[in-house]
Amino acid sequence: MSTRAEREKVTIQTLQILRARKEPITMLTAYDYPTALASSANPAIDITLVGDSLAQVCLGLKSTTQLTLDQMIHHASAVARGTTHPLLVADMPFGSYHASVDAAIDNAVRLVREGQVEAVKLEGGEEIAELVHRLCSFGIPVMAHVGLLPQRHVAASGYKVQGRTVDAAKALVRTAKILEEAGAFSMVVEAVPKQLGQFITDNLRIPTIGIGAGPATSGQVLVWDDAMGTWNGHKAKFVRRFANLQSVRDDGVRAYAQAVKDGSFPDPQRESYTIDQDEWARFLEEMN
Repeated sequence: MSTRAEREKVTIQTLQILRARKEPITMLTAYDYPTALASSANPAIDITLVGDSLAQVCLGLKSTTQLTLDQMIHHASAVARGTTHPLLVADMPFGSYHASVDAAIDNAVRLVREGQVEAVKLEGGEEIAELVHRLCSFGIPVMAHVGLLPQRHVAASGYKVQGRTVDAAKALVRTAKILEEAGAFSMVVEAVPKQLGQFITDNLRIPTIGIGAGPATSGQVLVWDDAMGTWNGHKAKFVRRFANLQSVRDDGVRAYAQAVKDGSFPDPQRESYTIDQDEWARFLEEMN
């Protein structure tokens, strides 16, 4: 029997309905078929994001800037095979939308066609507005991402909270409105004061998805490995561990290794196959 949840497919219109009802939107990252299945098994998950955080949590790279488009497509297609009702969104990796608008469109088309995603997410401000507009005009929905931009952590001298001064806050609001006007259907708001997260949400017509932006955004997103406790890296202030799968995993590995070492696995009766005794006797006779 299937364990997948039964829910109608989440669409952009669904997200607008949830926003209008003030029902919080849930978004969780996934990087492979099993994590996609986990999100699709829960009808309360609205969006599955193939985040470029897979660079660190799955591939062991130092930052998201090292992730390639081919790697993203490889993982997105795996997630797509395990996704049912959630809207499926993928990050466009660093460098895949910077050279030119035409090149960015080609790369977004690859993500949709080969990665089988339904929308793409772009980090940036006014400088990507034209690209957002062009992608939307071609039928590729865009989720914007403002505030802390992980792909620009080097230029920003680290992962720092954004919008803590009057000028910085005004600039973020202006950026958010420009991207909304360009056609973005929703917007991730990362690492800003909770007051600013609410102000941006109240002044946009599209849903906002917060990550470190306070409780008043239209929804929330976390990285799978942060939420499930399988990541050993830095734990940001906005992260809450909802499970401790690392402990369960490590206990399982230790138990397996110990069972092999002490000879209790595999059990000769419960976990081993047999052959008819007469057949085995004939085999031994013929081998001699």
